[in-house]
Amino acid sequence: MLRRLALLLALAAPLAAAAGEVQVAAAANLAGPIQKIAAAFKRDTGHEAIVSLGSTGKLFAQVRNGAPFEVLLAADAETPRKLEAEGLARPGTRYTYAFGQLVLWSATGDVVDARGEVLRRPQGKLAIADPRVAPYGAAALEVLKALNLEEGWQPLLVTGENIGQAYQFAASGNARLAFVALSQVAEAGLVARGSGWVVPASLYQPLQQDAVLLQAGVHNPVASLFLAYLRTNAARAVLRAAGYKF
Repeated sequence: MLRRLALLLALAAPLAAAAGEVQVAAAANLAGPIQKIAAAFKRDTGHEAIVSLGSTGKLFAQVRNGAPFEVLLAADAETPRKLEAEGLARPGTRYTYAFGQLVLWSATGDVVDARGEVLRRPQGKLAIADPRVAPYGAAALEVLKALNLEEGWQPLLVTGENIGQAYQFAASGNARLAFVALSQVAEAGLVARGSGWVVPASLYQPLQQDAVLLQAGVHNPVASLFLAYLRTNAARAVLRAAGYKF
């Protein structure tokens, strides 16, 4: 991996005098780590990654409607596949950059116990991302169904447009609990704020997160460079600290 990074930097060197940029569409669960990765990318290559965040479903719709994104970092594997099938992404560029983890979280300490038993006592509001467009929201519903708790929580659910909004509902106190991405509340891979239960992976389909080069970025070498940079030790260290797995 270190050799790969050295090669990347060598390839970037001829472009440094005329630093470029890449338009990156990133799933909302990446809000914190992607900014750190973008800063490291600029430091190491001289190029700028301009990041737009949103639910994967909304980003998919924007790409289909002509948004000038050059790289997509999705919260699932299916969306990049669909874009390939529709001729909107470059075949052969798609790869899995991380696996996400789902957390039941409260902004208040000691509300969520280490086994998530609080989920079995429906009370207060429970925030989730819109499962129609956000893979983490779909995973949250899978957990409730797997535990036979969907009926009890259904009248108490509040739905955010994306995982970022679901987090805000809980962080502001408008919801007692929320299903969020570990990356939103983690330091060194562990829940570091409020109280949380890292949901066992057996309760939901793997949150396989794929990246792909979009057609708008095919002729932009900075777009391909950013995709490659995401696989370096520097980028993966940021993702690992945010709780992602590989």
